[in-house]
Amino acid sequence: MNGWRKEIQFAVLIAVATLVFLLFATRDKASSSPSAQASAQDVYLDKCSVCHAKDGSGNTAKGRKLKVKDVRSPDVQKMTEAEMIDIVAKGKGQDMDGYEKTLGKDMVKNLVDYYRSLAK
Repeated sequence: MNGWRKEIQFAVLIAVATLVFLLFATRDKASSSPSAQASAQDVYLDKCSVCHAKDGSGNTAKGRKLKVKDVRSPDVQKMTEAEMIDIVAKGKGQDMDGYEKTLGKDMVKNLVDYYRSLAK
């Protein structure tokens, strides 16, 4: 009887430890996902502003080198939302990475919306 009780206690301990592990593993994964925690503004400032500038002007050292256009310029203004989403999702040339795989479609759209709002 005593051996049986120890086996049950051990099984319960393993089950509880597994649940705790899964809880923390899932929480850490969700909190590290950019789209789970960060707003489009946060992601833009982290990933985009180094070239596009905080205000969308492209007026940064890297932006000037790459000839990034101001969000308020006619060339950028005539682009459709779908064209911009495609560029952010897939990248542009060798200088701009695509972000759809790392950020997801929803965040890519939110980034484009945020970027376009900088023109106002």
